[in-house]
Amino acid sequence: MATVFTKIAKGEIPSWKVAENEDFYAFLDINPLAEGHTLVIPKHVEDDYIFHLDDDVYLGLCAFAKKVAVALKAAVPCKRVGVAVLGMEVPHTHIHLVPLNSEADLDFRKPKLELSPERFAEIAGSILKEYEKL
Repeated sequence: MATVFTKIAKGEIPSWKVAENEDFYAFLDINPLAEGHTLVIPKHVEDDYIFHLDDDVYLGLCAFAKKVAVALKAAVPCKRVGVAVLGMEVPHTHIHLVPLNSEADLDFRKPKLELSPERFAEIAGSILKEYEKL
């Protein structure tokens, strides 16, 4: 059975897409730590542990995430974009990209933001616009 992230990448479940290519998909986290918190996934591999990925998929995912992070930083004011790979909630490899102004911003125990659908759409559109410039 397909994971929720596979269904998102296939368009079966709606998401706020920020970037996509043939093999990878990036979308806003619906329970963000910060505005612009993005998840980056491989489209065709559902393994839940990043270090199980074959080298080509792993390197491609990292390169794609880097490009998304550049677009994210351009679209969302922050000092850096933090990277986390946890993979405990959804059994599908995913990279978290989180806009940071301090190290405390990457604390997954803190309360998540509640954003309106309009705000999610605005943020996603801004990141996608920057991604398309790269």
